[in-house]
Amino acid sequence: MDQAKIERVLRLMKLMTGTTSYTIDELAERLGISSRSIYRYIDTFKEVGFVVHKQGDTVRLGKESRYFKDISQLIHFTDEEAHIVNQLIGALDDTNLLKTNLRRKLSSVYNCTSMANSVVKGRNAENVNRLIEAIEEGRQVVLHDYLSARTGRRDRLVEAYAFTTNYVQVWCYDVEDGQVKLFKTSRIGSVEVTDTEWCFADRHAQGYIDIFRHHGFERKRVVLRLGMLAHNLLLEEYPLAERDLRQEGEASWLLDTEVCNYAGAARFVLGLADDIEVVESEEFRTYLRDKVAELSF
Repeated sequence: MDQAKIERVLRLMKLMTGTTSYTIDELAERLGISSRSIYRYIDTFKEVGFVVHKQGDTVRLGKESRYFKDISQLIHFTDEEAHIVNQLIGALDDTNLLKTNLRRKLSSVYNCTSMANSVVKGRNAENVNRLIEAIEEGRQVVLHDYLSARTGRRDRLVEAYAFTTNYVQVWCYDVEDGQVKLFKTSRIGSVEVTDTEWCFADRHAQGYIDIFRHHGFERKRVVLRLGMLAHNLLLEEYPLAERDLRQEGEASWLLDTEVCNYAGAARFVLGLADDIEVVESEEFRTYLRDKVAELSF
């Protein structure tokens, strides 16, 4: 059996022992193979000692299967285990690359809904779960009563396709505006999964989120020399900045980072101007001068 077939068998086993039940056709669609192939794999499961239950139109591997306990313990977590694991991972510093890798791997081995429920609560969890469903099925969604600082509450028809860490935001293609945007999941009133499949998948792209939590597709370099006060406040307010900081002296640090726009960096610099020196760039210095001029009026 080649590697692709082994992967399909393992994915099928995971689906048939997870918290969600699937029909033969649904399993075939998720694995990208024919229903006939699903039946062949299930026959193989039976031959090696697994018990297969048919419940209505759905099929599952029975818990009384000879190997069920060992396999289910390897590839699934209970809700309590998921919560504990997520807390442990969350305790890692946001700059630790292992944090992102661990979350990605854990998401791949147990139901995404379980992980979402261990991270977000209440109405937000329900909305995130519906977004997960829409992403998996490649369907457009309506974000009902989305609260925007600029336009207030209104419905948004989007194609959601990726989350940021901890499901705080979701990358979407806004069908009405024709733009890629980040929407905060906490600002969504409710999520309606439509019957319309994605029409703009070729435009789905994940932009860059800088240390000041601004996002976009353009990157601009900013280099700042920070004193003790600026250094401490930067790390308190923007923990990801640590990855781009280098200590120069006993009370001096150099921040060399990329930003999507100058707004976040300018706000930080203007608030602590006496403790920050702009090393680069001239474009950023010009931006700061213009901001100071605006504030002086």
